Amino acid sequence: MNVSLMSEPVLRFGDSFVTLGQALLGTAAAAFVLLIALSAALWRMAKARSEAAAEAARRAAEAESRMAAIAQAQAEMQGRMGALADVFGARQAELTQSISQRLDAMTGRLGQSMSEQARSTHETLTRLQERLAVIDTAQNNIQSLAGQVVQLQAILSNKQTRGAFGQSRMEAIVADGLPQGAYEFQATLSNGSRPDCLVKMPNGAPSLVIDAKFPLEAWNAIRAAEGEAAQKYAAQAFRRDVETHIRDIADKYLIQGETQDTAFMFVPSESVFAEIHENFEAVVQRAHRARIVIVSPSLLMLSIQVIQAILKDARMREQAHLIQGEVIRLIEDLGRLDERVRKLQVHFGQAAKDIDDILISSSKVAKRGQKIEALEFGEGDDDAQAAKAPQRAAQSRTGQLRLHVVEGED
Repeated sequence: MNVSLMSEPVLRFGDSFVTLGQALLGTAAAAFVLLIALSAALWRMAKARSEAAAEAARRAAEAESRMAAIAQAQAEMQGRMGALADVFGARQAELTQSISQRLDAMTGRLGQSMSEQARSTHETLTRLQERLAVIDTAQNNIQSLAGQVVQLQAILSNKQTRGAFGQSRMEAIVADGLPQGAYEFQATLSNGSRPDCLVKMPNGAPSLVIDAKFPLEAWNAIRAAEGEAAQKYAAQAFRRDVETHIRDIADKYLIQGETQDTAFMFVPSESVFAEIHENFEAVVQRAHRARIVIVSPSLLMLSIQVIQAILKDARMREQAHLIQGEVIRLIEDLGRLDERVRKLQVHFGQAAKDIDDILISSSKVAKRGQKIEALEFGEGDDDAQAAKAPQRAAQSRTGQLRLHVVEGED
């Protein structure tokens, strides 16, 4: 009965009938397919959920990792900020210390500079006081010198003291310029007169007379005269006194054959000498005609230097024969030296000739050795030639060695 029910048609599709069994079977197949599809959908949904959960877990892990990295970065940032704060604090402390040290150094330098400035000011004031003291001393010396000048004028107003002053200046100039023995002070001439200085000339020439007594009181009278008439009278008196003194020098000191035909009249002042040549030309011409030369200290010094050169030349002329003898002996020595050099040159020439002969002989020996070395013998003499080959080589080396030795000696 059940089988028949299953085989009964329940549906019709055109000419085809669907039985209950087929319908049930189709329904079961459809349900199975639907179940399979539902299972696949559920599996896909579960897979999707698991993937979503994994993605969410991954994202959560990434988020946690990022949060940890952010926390770590924040911690590092805080550490760096702390380090920067420490560095800034240390730098600020160093800067504060450096500024303090510089301020202390600047304060010290300012104090030292002020101390040095004060010390320099004190030293300057001290030097100024010293210079003022020197100036006061110089002023006192000037006043003393003015008094001494007045005393000197008083001294020079006396003829004897004036002569002593001129004599001392003249003696100092002569003694500084001439050697000892070339002059004599206060010497006595054949006529009994005694000049102030007598300069001895070389080669037996007459001596030169120098007079140091100058009429300075007449010159002082000119300087002290007031008014044209008084000055004119004082100038006439000065001219007369100087001409008288020139005539006395010419009469006393110019002796034929004993003294030079020219004498020096020494004026102990350059200003007086210049004034005489400027305003008293007639006196100068009178002195020239009388062969009296008026000299100042500078001119006397120049004349003494000229006399010194003349004396030196005379001494050289006196020693000329000794120099000539030494030159003759020097020429003789040069002649002997020339002769010995010529003999040595002959020896060198002979040695060179001997060396040339030795070179010629050695070259001949070398050539003979080369000929012997190049000599060819018969075939039967091969053994003898081979036996003599070392001997020929030794002879060749000996000849070359001799040649090198000769060339080395050359």
